Amino acid sequence: MERARESAVWRYFTLATPTSSSAVCNVCKVNVSRGGGITAKYNTTNLIKHIQKHHVKEHAEFLQLSKTKGADNTAQQLTLQDAFQRREKFPMESLKASAITQKVVEFIVLDAQPMSVVEDEGFRRLLEHLEPRYSLPSRKYFSETALPQLYKKVCEHVSKEIQDIKAMSFTTDIWSSAVCPMSLLSLTVHWLDTSCTPHGAMLQAKNFHGSHTSDTISAAIKDILDQWHIPLNKVHVILRDNASNMKKAMDNMGVRSLGCFAHSLQLVVNEGLLSQRSVSDAIAIGRQIVGHFKHSPLAYSRLQDIQLQMQMQPKRLQQDVKTRWNSTYLMIQSLLEQKRVLCAYIADHDLPSTLTSNQWALLEKTSIVLAPFEELTRKVSSSTASTADVIPAVTVLKRILAKEGDADTGIKTMKKTLLQAVNKRFGTVEDEPLYALATLLDPRYKDRYFTSAQFAKRAKDALTGELEEDLRSSTARASQAAEPQEKFPRVEAAAAAAPSSFMQEFDQIVEECEDPGAASSSSPAVQLHGYLAEKTVAASDNPYQYWGVNKSRLPCLAATATKYLCAPCTSVESERVFSTVSNIVDEKRNRLTAERAEMLVFMRKNLPLLIK
Repeated sequence: MERARESAVWRYFTLATPTSSSAVCNVCKVNVSRGGGITAKYNTTNLIKHIQKHHVKEHAEFLQLSKTKGADNTAQQLTLQDAFQRREKFPMESLKASAITQKVVEFIVLDAQPMSVVEDEGFRRLLEHLEPRYSLPSRKYFSETALPQLYKKVCEHVSKEIQDIKAMSFTTDIWSSAVCPMSLLSLTVHWLDTSCTPHGAMLQAKNFHGSHTSDTISAAIKDILDQWHIPLNKVHVILRDNASNMKKAMDNMGVRSLGCFAHSLQLVVNEGLLSQRSVSDAIAIGRQIVGHFKHSPLAYSRLQDIQLQMQMQPKRLQQDVKTRWNSTYLMIQSLLEQKRVLCAYIADHDLPSTLTSNQWALLEKTSIVLAPFEELTRKVSSSTASTADVIPAVTVLKRILAKEGDADTGIKTMKKTLLQAVNKRFGTVEDEPLYALATLLDPRYKDRYFTSAQFAKRAKDALTGELEEDLRSSTARASQAAEPQEKFPRVEAAAAAAPSSFMQEFDQIVEECEDPGAASSSSPAVQLHGYLAEKTVAASDNPYQYWGVNKSRLPCLAATATKYLCAPCTSVESERVFSTVSNIVDEKRNRLTAERAEMLVFMRKNLPLLIK
């Protein structure tokens, strides 16, 4: 019945009820029998004959509609053979099945899923619904076949990416698992391609047995470099932590290395926070208050009720972690945000400790002093930060800490200690060629952030030596580099962000040093002379994009910039590798071998390079 009602003839007839034995012609209003003695045998033959005999125009329309609809039905209708094929499972080696299996492996890798996910009922039901013809392989197949195949493919891609790179920088660190007896040594690589676009990849998280001596560390890193066919003369610098065994290991290898800037910054802040008893006492009380709410659901529920009564968004207090100084800053910030709420809570409930009005004022001033450090930590920990950011950052910190005002009452000792710690730990950064040359080659900084003309001259002389070495090695490139240009293309930022106090200090230093009409007479190289004489680009501009635009105009400088600006200023990338490892090797997968964990994290970090 329903199939009959799909006919185009019903455009010209109407039924009084679905079971009526006759239909009314919409043109002449005549009742036409539907044929058959019972409802199941009704048909449209009489209706078609009626419009053919009495309504020629409508019959022509009916034929055209029937032809079109018939073509559509033919396109949608499957042959018996196709219908049976749609019920058959794909062969495992077919293109469709292989593609789905590949996506399942990528899902396991990118989302850090356990291999057992392919045995989970919910996941199997999902795939069965999406593609009934696909047979999900076994867990053993994914573990022993699919995963190693993808690992090999990603390795080949990374190897191809770095094989022609002339200078690379690295980060390294050591991590020990808290859930199983596993230690890993990580090594990540960073480089700029021919268009001066930054790239990075994880080379290995090597199973690290035995004592962490300088000899074992250097041997392990050499082994990783040999596996990837990276000679030591391509190693520009290795970023490491500040431990003596790490530093000695790099010296044993004969490669240049730098300590992690973020680690040194952490030590500076820790010294400042501990230097003034009144500040450290206020922070300790704040830590007790936060701990009380963290360990008492009832107390937090009461605090949440007060937040709602004050029409505030319910928010938890931030607990600090000793190994991360900026978590202390965030704890202070959360306490200050909830000051009114906490005062209302104290009126009706007890706390293990309370802050006096003087201590609240100290925390507020401490937050203001630490804000530039927190902003700087985020800046140097980003994936685009380089060694060029260190000297300008230290210069800005010194200026901020050296300023005195009425708001410093009660925290002068802390500010003084912070400034002393900055001078102590970063006092020689301008003497380090890796920092100095990178700063000069960053178009946002150039020579504007050196604290004295002597340091700036020393950096320019060192850069000149690098350029002259390149000139001797390639006469043709030197002749191109010496060609002057009248205009200096500027790369504008995609969007201008609201300036912070830290960035305002950056801009102020540039304004004090900037003299567009004056050329630097201390630089002997013509191209360096012209480059330094030009205005710096905005702090929000992209230095890599700048060199991508200007590499044909300043080929020698661009080549040197490619080497120096590929170096990060922290070992954060290696630490991020271990954050990924800790998500893979957890309580539920504590029997995972180091080799399998390394394979999974390698693909987790590098598979996006292949997908892109």
